[in-house]
Parts: sequence; structure tokens; C-alpha cells
Amino acid sequence: MSALTLAPPATADLKASPNAVVVWDLNAQTAIWDVAQQAPPQVAGRGFAMVSGAVYDAVNAIAGTPYQPYLVAPRASGRESVDAAVGTAAYRVLEAIFPAQRQRLRVQYNEWLAGIPDGPAKRGGVRVGAKAATAMIDARKGDGAFDPRLWTTGTKPGEYRPTPPGFENTGAWVGFLKPFAIPDATMFRTPGPPPVTSHAYTRDFDEVKRLGSATSEVRTADQTDAALWWHDRRSVSWGMKRDLAVTQGLGVLETARFYALADFTGTDGAIACANDKEFWHFWRPITAIHAAGTDGNPDTTPDPGWTPLVVTPPNPDYPSGHTCRTAAQMTGYAHFFGRDDVPFSAYSADSGSTRHFRGFSQATAEVVEARIWAGIHFRSADVDGTTLGTAVGHHITEHHLQPRR
Repeated sequence: MSALTLAPPATADLKASPNAVVVWDLNAQTAIWDVAQQAPPQVAGRGFAMVSGAVYDAVNAIAGTPYQPYLVAPRASGRESVDAAVGTAAYRVLEAIFPAQRQRLRVQYNEWLAGIPDGPAKRGGVRVGAKAATAMIDARKGDGAFDPRLWTTGTKPGEYRPTPPGFENTGAWVGFLKPFAIPDATMFRTPGPPPVTSHAYTRDFDEVKRLGSATSEVRTADQTDAALWWHDRRSVSWGMKRDLAVTQGLGVLETARFYALADFTGTDGAIACANDKEFWHFWRPITAIHAAGTDGNPDTTPDPGWTPLVVTPPNPDYPSGHTCRTAAQMTGYAHFFGRDDVPFSAYSADSGSTRHFRGFSQATAEVVEARIWAGIHFRSADVDGTTLGTAVGHHITEHHLQPRR
């Protein structure tokens, strides 16, 4: 189990950080989540990855390109203002994604630039950041974002159908979005959910029915907290990466590389996962429990009044998007730091608590359980999601943002 506290951590107010990458990541969160209300993690991930990738290319170029560029290495002498480059790269990308926020973003950007002394360094930083942003904006044109594609649904046992209370069918386009760092979203296909008449399915069914119910009498208080914490719609993963950057004392270049790695692994993990969800289009626990009387499995018992602890997201069960994304990111984090046992924490306003982890594998293990405790995933979806996410994380860390030889 992770450690738990009921107050925000001391590092929660990261706006005071002198690290420009941390500051502009928070500015990106304001634009993406607070204002635009893009749903985490799948939809919001695209914007974060675009910002982080452009910022990384700008900072890497000014540092002399010690790492492989992501898209471009703008000409730089090393005397350019890194703060100006970071702010410009992030601002230009956000403005392109959210034209309705242009005025607010411009005010924010002007205030940022006002704190940087005028001169050649500032002008050079603006130029480098603008070139990095332009490369990213051009690369993402026609990437498939926000296509009106629907999830495949059906009426046979095991087939996905929209869930209460909203019965929405949205977001299938994520599985067909152009990835940021993996060649193909279909290359990480999972073995699929167990047949609904199998013993493995029966075990999964009984477990989530018992532990994931809104009225469960066997789920512990800590398990409930974990379920709510991991389900935080602000995405606690954003807090995790900031906590790691600050507590581990990362400089601007290393923070830029770390954030790009975090957002590429997380977003591509979500893309590959959504593609796999559409391929299998397996039903959610709430549907399965309500329809157990017609699933052909004599060992499952229906409960028409059963509801999960949290509202079921509007997409198929298998594999779990949260475990795909978390495993991809934690694999990337372990690669970045060179070890697993790096402590970190994050605060959730939804649960009102901070959860602390001794290392990256512990976080991955907990999210597997948390999605069952939340009542929205079968264990097979969670476990196979970690396998998919780990494969995505390994592929990206082996092929991108590497030190130049």
C-alpha cells in the first residue's frame, strides 16, 4: 500500500518554482483542463504532449542538442534565454490548440516575457521557441483529433454498450489518433478479455461486484481513498510528474526531457489502449452485472440495482486506459531515473488526500487494484493494460530522446 495523508503536500504550490518548464506545464493545465475542460487523460494528453515536445526541442537546442531532437533542433548559439524559449514554445502551441483562449494566453505570455530582460538573449529565445512550436503545430495537423467516430457496440454477452447515467458514446477517435512516438497504435495488441463463460471471467466478475460496489461493505477506507484518488478527473498524473521534477531537483533541460518523456509515454499509452479497446469492445462491469442473467454463465448472478463507486467512463472496459497510461509513464520514469525506488507523491482534490509511493512499480500495482475498487474495470482489463503500457514505455524510451553519441 502507498502511504496516505489528508493534506496537500508541501510541494503542491509549484507556481512558485523558478523552473520555467514546471511553470508553463501548469499554464498548459489551466488552458487544457481548467478552461477548455478537456477530459483527462486521453483527450487532454494530446495538448500536454504537444506543449512538452515543443518545449523540449527548444530547450535541447539552446543546450547544444545533447539529446536527440524530437522534431527539430532550431539554430541556437547557447546564449538564448531559456525562459523566453520555454514560454514562447508553450504559448504558441496552446494558442494554436485553443484559439478561443488567445486573448487570455497572450496576456499570460506578455506577463512572462516582461520578467525577462530585453536584449539579444530574449529575442533569441523567442525565435527558438517559436520555431519549435511551429514544427509541432505542423506535425499535428490532420492527426485525427476530435473525429466523430463512435465506439463499436453490440447486444451479445460481453459486447460493449454505453453505460449509465449518461449513456454516452464518445472519444473513440483517441484510438486512431496519430501517435507521438510509437510507429503504430496496433502494434501492442493484447490477448483479449476472458470469455464470459470462463472461470477467469467469473472470478473477475465476483471480485468487482463485491469490492467495487458503491455500497460495498468489504472495501476498506484506504481502498476507497485509492479508488477516488486515482479517478481524480484533474489527473493526479500531472501532480506526480511535477512532484518528481521539483523533489528530485531537475534542471530546466532535464525537466523538459522528463516532461516530454512523461507526456509521450502517457499519451501514446492511451492511444494504443483506446485502439485495443475498440478492437475488443468488451462490456463494463455495470453492464455485465446487470445482464448476468443472460450471459450464458451459470456462475454469475445478476444485480439490477448494482452501481459502481465512481461513474463509469464512456468507453469499453478492456484494457484499462488508466493502467495502460500509468504503466507506460512509470516505465518511462524508471528509465529516466535509472531505478525504480524513487519516492513521489501527489494530492487529489477529489479524495482530499495525498498518496505517497516508494517507487514507480508500487504506483502501477496500486492503480490495478484501484480501478477494481472503483467498480469500473475487471482485473483482466487492468493487468493486461499494464502489459500494454509497459511495452509502450519501453519502446519510447529505447527509441526517443536519447543522449546523442
